[in-house]
Amino acid sequence: MLENLSNRLQSIFSGLRGKGRLTEDDINDAMRQIRLALLEADVNFKVVKRFVADTKERCLTAEVLDSLTPAQNVVKIVLDELTQLLGEGDSALELSSRIPNVIMLVGLQGSGKTTAAAKLAYRLSQEGHSPLLVACDVYRPAAIEQLKTLGGEIGVRVFSEAGGDPVQIARDGVADAIDNLRDVVIIDTAGRLHVDEAMMQEAAAIRDATEPEQILMVVDAMTGQDVVNVAQAFAEQVDFDGVIMSKMDGDARGGGALSIHEVTGKPIKFISSGEKPNSLEPFHPDRMAKRILGMGDMVSLIENAMRVQQEEEEAEEAERLMRAQITLDDFITMNKQVHKMGGISKLISALPGGDRALGAGKVDEGALDAMEVIINSMTKEERTRPDILNGSRRARIAAGAGVTVTEVNQLIKKFNETKKMIRKMMGGMDQQMSGKGRGKKGKRRARALGGMGGLGGMSMADLKKIQDMMQ
Repeated sequence: MLENLSNRLQSIFSGLRGKGRLTEDDINDAMRQIRLALLEADVNFKVVKRFVADTKERCLTAEVLDSLTPAQNVVKIVLDELTQLLGEGDSALELSSRIPNVIMLVGLQGSGKTTAAAKLAYRLSQEGHSPLLVACDVYRPAAIEQLKTLGGEIGVRVFSEAGGDPVQIARDGVADAIDNLRDVVIIDTAGRLHVDEAMMQEAAAIRDATEPEQILMVVDAMTGQDVVNVAQAFAEQVDFDGVIMSKMDGDARGGGALSIHEVTGKPIKFISSGEKPNSLEPFHPDRMAKRILGMGDMVSLIENAMRVQQEEEEAEEAERLMRAQITLDDFITMNKQVHKMGGISKLISALPGGDRALGAGKVDEGALDAMEVIINSMTKEERTRPDILNGSRRARIAAGAGVTVTEVNQLIKKFNETKKMIRKMMGGMDQQMSGKGRGKKGKRRARALGGMGGLGGMSMADLKKIQDMMQ
C-alpha cells in the first residue's frame, strides 16, 4: 500500500538533491510532479489541491531558496505537511474509568469490521484488559459464526443471540459483561454494501442504547476516494470518534488513507496489515509520513521488538547477544521472533530504504527457515559449540537435513559473520545508550534489540550485508 506513491516522491526528491540551488521553476516543477503522484495514488482532489498549495507556499520562501541545502528543506516541509495531512498529534484509543467501557465498530460490509473487532479484542487482552465481543450483525450469513471462530482463536468470549434484535443484543451484551466482570465490550455492528438509511438508523439506535466511549469506523484502505464519501455519511449520522484502516497490506493505491482525516477531521487510530491477530497497530502519522518518504520507521520496529519479547525467558539470551556470545540455538530464537513480528519482509521494510530493497527482490524470506532445518539436525553440543564441526560431522548434518555439505558450510559462515555484525552494532548501541537512554526503559530497548540480533543499529550498509546473507 502506498508503495508507488513512496517511489514517486523519492524520485522527485532525488532530482532536487542533484541541484546545488533551487529556483522558483524547480519548486513549481516539483509541485506539479507531487500533485500528479498524489492524484495517481487516488488521494481526494480537494485534499491534493490544499496540500500542494500549502507546501508550495512554504517552499518558495527565501529561507528555502537561499539556503545551502534547499532540497533537504523541501523534504522537511513535505514531511511536515504530510504528517499534518495524516493527522498529527496523539490518536491513542481513550478508555474511561467506566466499567465496562463500550467500543462500537461501524462500517460497510466487506470492510473487515468483524476481523478488526477480533484484532482489537486481542490487542486489549494483551494490554491486560478482559474484553467481550458482542455479535450484532444478524443479517450477514455466518457473521456470528465468524466472530465466534475468531474469538475462540484468541481466547476471547463472544456474546450472541441468534435472530434477535441487534439493539437488544447490544444491551444484553453489556449486561453480560457486567455480570462476568468484563471491563471492555466491543460491539460488531451490521454493515451494508452501500450507505443506506436503515443501517444508519440501527447504528444510531445501538449507540443510544449502549452509550459507547468510542465509536470506531472500519475502512477498507483499498476503497480509494469513495471512502471519503462513506466516512462523511457516517460522521454525519453516527459521529464516530476515529478510524481503523484495514487491509493496509493490499496492492491498491491507498489514497483514502491520506484523505480521510483531512476531509472528516477524524483521526486514524489503528491500521491493520495481514490476517494475524497481532497485525492491528496504533497509527502514528509522523511515522507513516516518514515511511512514505522512504525514511523508515525504526521507532515502531523497536516497540514491536519490545512487545513480542518474553521478558523473563529471553532476558538472559538477549544479554548474551549483546555480548555477541550467541549460539546456533539463538538463530532459531531469532527466527521465531522475526515470525512473531510479521516476517523478515515487515522487519526490513521498517528500515530506511527497506521497501526499495524488498521491491528489488533482494530478500529471501525463507532463508531463516532453511537455516533452522539444518540447525535442528545438529546435536545440542554442536549447536552450542559450532567450532567442533569437522568434516564428518558436517556430512552427517547435511544428510539429516537433506541438504549438501556446501549449504552447511554456508550456514556456519553466515553464523560467524552475524556474530561479527552483532558485536559491531552492539558496540554502537552501547554508545547510544550511554546518555539519557541509559535508564530502565533504555535498557529494555537494548535487550529487545539484542533479542533481534541488534537490528536497531543497522545502517543501509548493514542491511546490504543481511541481504547478502539471505541469498
